[in-house]
Amino acid sequence: MQDAASRLTDLAEELLGAPLPVRIRAWDGSEAGPPQAPTLVVRNRRALRRLLWKPGELGLARGWVSGDLQVEGDLFEALGLLSELIWDRGEDATTVLQSLREPRVRGAVRGLLALAGPVLLPPPPPAEERRRGARAHLHTKGSDRQAISHHYDVGNAFYELVLGPSMVYSCAYWEPGGTLESAQYDKLGLIATKLDLRPGQRLLDVGCGWGSMAIHAAKEYGVNVVGVTLSTEQAAYARKRVAEEGLADRVEIRVQDYRDVHDGPFDAISSIGMAEHVGAARYQEYAHDLYALLRPGGRLLNHQIARRPLRNEDAYNVDEFIDAYVFPDGELAPVGTTVSLLENAGFEIRDVESLREHYALTLRAWVANLERNWAEAVRLTSPGRARVWLLYMAASALAFERNRIGVNQIVAVRTPEPGTSGLPLRPRTWHN
Repeated sequence: MQDAASRLTDLAEELLGAPLPVRIRAWDGSEAGPPQAPTLVVRNRRALRRLLWKPGELGLARGWVSGDLQVEGDLFEALGLLSELIWDRGEDATTVLQSLREPRVRGAVRGLLALAGPVLLPPPPPAEERRRGARAHLHTKGSDRQAISHHYDVGNAFYELVLGPSMVYSCAYWEPGGTLESAQYDKLGLIATKLDLRPGQRLLDVGCGWGSMAIHAAKEYGVNVVGVTLSTEQAAYARKRVAEEGLADRVEIRVQDYRDVHDGPFDAISSIGMAEHVGAARYQEYAHDLYALLRPGGRLLNHQIARRPLRNEDAYNVDEFIDAYVFPDGELAPVGTTVSLLENAGFEIRDVESLREHYALTLRAWVANLERNWAEAVRLTSPGRARVWLLYMAASALAFERNRIGVNQIVAVRTPEPGTSGLPLRPRTWHN
C-alpha cells in the first residue's frame, strides 16, 4: 500500500499536470519528492480538508496559519517554487479544481477525498482570520477603523521586533551596504526633500503610523506636523515618542480619519503606505480631500503600492489571504490609475519614482527580524499571528522581486495660477 506522502505527491502532480518541485512529509512520517528541495510538511489530514473545502490560496493560508501546513527549509525558495508551478503560469488551485470536466482533475479530487478522511463539515478557520464584510459597507469610516485596528493594533512590542528601532512600516530607501535603520532614515529624508520641507511650515502626515515621519520632519526640518491615524495603539506610541523627543510643541498626533481633517491649509502632505487602504470607490474623494487641504503651491508625496494592470480591470479581485488575514478591505490599483485620479482632483504630477526593488530588500530585512525573534513574537501575539506575518512578508518580497507588484512615490503639486509649480528645473537633485 502506498504511503501518504507518495500518494499525496502523485495526486498533486496529477492535479497540477506537472512534477511537484517541493518535498512532501505527511502525517504518518513518510516522505516523497526531491531530496534537496524544501519540505512541505502536511501535519494532518485536516490540511487536505481545508483545501478541499476552500481550494486555492485561502485554503492554503488557513492550513499555514493553523499550523496544519509547515515548511522546513528556505521559505523563500519554497514559495518561489510553488509560485512558478501555480501562479506564474496564470492559474491558481481554484481554477484547476473547478475544471472538473478534465478526467485527471476528477480522479485527483476523488483521491484527495479518500485520503483526507471525513469531509462532511469544513474545519473552522483560524482565529486570526477576519471575515470580509458586505461590499456595500466597505470603506465607511467605521469599517476602515475596524480594518486598521485588525492590522495595526496587534501590539506595539510585536512591531518593534519586526520593524526595528525606526518603527517605519513602509518601503525603505537602500544604498549598497546599508542597514534597515539607515535605509529607513534615508527614505524619510528623501520624502522630506521631495516635499521641500522648511522651518515653520505645516505638514499633514496621513496615516502617520508610529510617528516616525512626523518626528523626522519636526526634528530635522523644523516643521510643525499634524499626524493622523485610525489606530489607537499607534497614536499612543507616537505621542510617547514625540514627548520623549521634546517635540510636543511641534507635533500633534490625532486618532482621526483623514476625511475629518478640516484645519488646513497645509504646506505639504505626506501619505506613506496609507492609500492602499482607501479603496477604489473612495479614491477620488481621497484625492479631492488632500487637494483641498493643501495651500496653492503645496506638495503631496503619495507613497503607494501598485499592482500590474489587467486587460479587463473589472476582473480584479483582492488577494484572499491578504484580505482575510493582513489588510482587510485593502485594494491595489495600477500606478497609472492613481496618477489619473490625482490629476482629476486638480494635482499636477511632477515626478513618479518606482522603489520596487527597495521594498523587496525591506521585506527580507523584516522577515529576518521576525525569524530571529520568533519565540518572543509568538509570546507577544499568537503562533497563528506570527505565521501570518511571516508568510505575508516573505510572499510579498517575492512579489516585488518578480514585478507582480510595485511601489511608487508620486510628487504632486497644487499648482496655482498662472502655473508656477515652485519646483526646480532639475528636481531629481533631491537624490543628492
